[in-house]
Amino acid sequence: MDNAELKDALLALARDAGIEVRTLGRRRGSDCEAPPVSGTCRVRGAVWVVISPSDPVEVQLDILAEALRTHASALIEGRYLPPAVRERVSSGRDPIPHPA
Repeated sequence: MDNAELKDALLALARDAGIEVRTLGRRRGSDCEAPPVSGTCRVRGAVWVVISPSDPVEVQLDILAEALRTHASALIEGRYLPPAVRERVSSGRDPIPHPA
């Protein structure tokens, strides 16, 4: 399973778990010094994953997997997942640090 297929599978699983996933638009001419980074947050009690297109795909995959591991463990335990998806979600590895 390549990274694009893995990301699609994780996005579908997040959708099934009720996790809102938003991808930030590319910003042009912004006054911000640093580009936005991917992460997980709560908005009015709902879990959101915000994906920054400037992050490497490995970081995006780690953020999605961590959100599922933390906020949808019951769903992922009781469901068949392709081995690559199961491994990514249950690996518990430290996320790849964001580039400085």
